[in-house]
Amino acid sequence: MIKVLFFLIFSWKMVAEKYVVDLNKPLVFQVGHLGEAYDEWVHQPIVSKEGPRFFESNFLEFFTRTVWWVIPIVWVPVASWFISNSVRIGIACPQVALFVVIGIFVWTFAEYMLHRFLFHVKTKSYWGNTLHYLLHGCHHKHPMDGLRLVFPPAAAAILATPIWNLVKLLCAPSIAPAVFGGVLLGYVMYDCTHYYLHHGQPKTDIPKSLKKYHLSHHYRLWNYGFGITSPLWDFVFGTVPPPPSKADSKSR
Repeated sequence: MIKVLFFLIFSWKMVAEKYVVDLNKPLVFQVGHLGEAYDEWVHQPIVSKEGPRFFESNFLEFFTRTVWWVIPIVWVPVASWFISNSVRIGIACPQVALFVVIGIFVWTFAEYMLHRFLFHVKTKSYWGNTLHYLLHGCHHKHPMDGLRLVFPPAAAAILATPIWNLVKLLCAPSIAPAVFGGVLLGYVMYDCTHYYLHHGQPKTDIPKSLKKYHLSHHYRLWNYGFGITSPLWDFVFGTVPPPPSKADSKSR
């Protein structure tokens, strides 16, 4: 009897100490309290097109929502400006086109590395969990929230700055703008493709395959399948999702 009573008291204490997120309240300043439990919680998706509230403040909340078409409107002119700088310097148009294509290819690598090592970094501290939720965790928790899917331009600019500095370091001044313009175009293709894979209804084989590939990352094996626009780097680095097992099929 004493052992049973001790077990009940211990169990109650464990439940009492376990933080529970209230989905009816703003989430951003709650998720940090999950500690080590955050990683498991954030990878249990809630499939609803209605997104959660992030902040109590309406002003802050406004900046967490971005419609997908803002991405090409903002970044295609910026990319064009960078590319035109290489043209004005005197680089021939065929060469500029080649460097733009190289920039797009560089983006596919950056896309993979950012997604795998930054967006899926494991955290357990209060501010680590909070920042990760804002960066990418919110998308895994609410994958159908269409207004938290693409990157707000300000956040994208923060990530783009070190990439631009790296391109300037590695490339000649005349070709760096064309390469970086290609990187930006690659980013636009990435974010628009990402939105389409969640909310579009592809009719042809390649888009259907990409959609299935990406949804596997969300709903089956989040630590595989980091490529969005292409599975190329997953093949290179061995992170292609294994095929579903018979047990997976039965569970569905």
